[in-house]
Amino acid sequence: MAESSTPTAVAVAQFAPSDDEAENLDAIRRLAEDAASRGALLVVFPEYSHYFSKGLGPDWVEHAQSLHGPFVRALAEIAAELGIHLVAGMIERIAGEDDRVANTLVAVDPSGEVVAHYRKMHLYDAFGMRESDRIVAGPIWGTEDAPLFPFGGFTVGLQTCYDVRFPEVTRRLVDAGADLVVLPSEWVRGPLKEHHWRTLVTARAIENTVYVAAADHAPPVGAGNSMVVDPMGVELVTVGESTDVAVAWISPQRVAEVRHVNPALKLRRFTVAPH
Repeated sequence: MAESSTPTAVAVAQFAPSDDEAENLDAIRRLAEDAASRGALLVVFPEYSHYFSKGLGPDWVEHAQSLHGPFVRALAEIAAELGIHLVAGMIERIAGEDDRVANTLVAVDPSGEVVAHYRKMHLYDAFGMRESDRIVAGPIWGTEDAPLFPFGGFTVGLQTCYDVRFPEVTRRLVDAGADLVVLPSEWVRGPLKEHHWRTLVTARAIENTVYVAAADHAPPVGAGNSMVVDPMGVELVTVGESTDVAVAWISPQRVAEVRHVNPALKLRRFTVAPH
């Protein structure tokens, strides 16, 4: 964690991405402008912000892009125009794969440069879904090559949706230096799923004494409830079921204070290793 006590504003942006890429980019621009006008310097968008259709069909391969493609270039333009960091999910074309794509997060900075990207490791083969039919799992990374980038006195770590059910992912990011974790998601609605979402996002913040900024799809497919949770588990802001942004002011000093009161990271007796 960088030595700074200056609060900074982050936002979670919630909408329901569709199979209309232009419409999705319009929503991203509109929500980013709203967040920036309210002081946010980092805006976190959902998983699959670039393209989404129910059923994980062959159309996903057709719409996949590279990290240098038009979707990322558009994100870079928005970030540069507004002077902010943006994080959003996309479907990425992978060399040698004809039937599957990567579920990828990309982070761009105010200069329009890609500062980090992450390919989802834990695929959603649960609750009747089979993400692995169309998605290639990302590689396992270590603390030396973790998906991180600096922002406003923080080190930001990237993870995606179903990853939050695996506490070692967040812990490994924290071991690599993260004190703000962003969690773009498409958390599918269902029995008890909203309860799981709130519990898991909050738990990852408390057990690691970090901020978590979690951005979900709006209903009807997603559960909504995008939120920013602080290192003590306080839900600072939440978007309910609507398309909207929520802005929270966060501070490295708060992380330091919580870790002084609750030095759980120092007191632990186990480390995280790849399975």
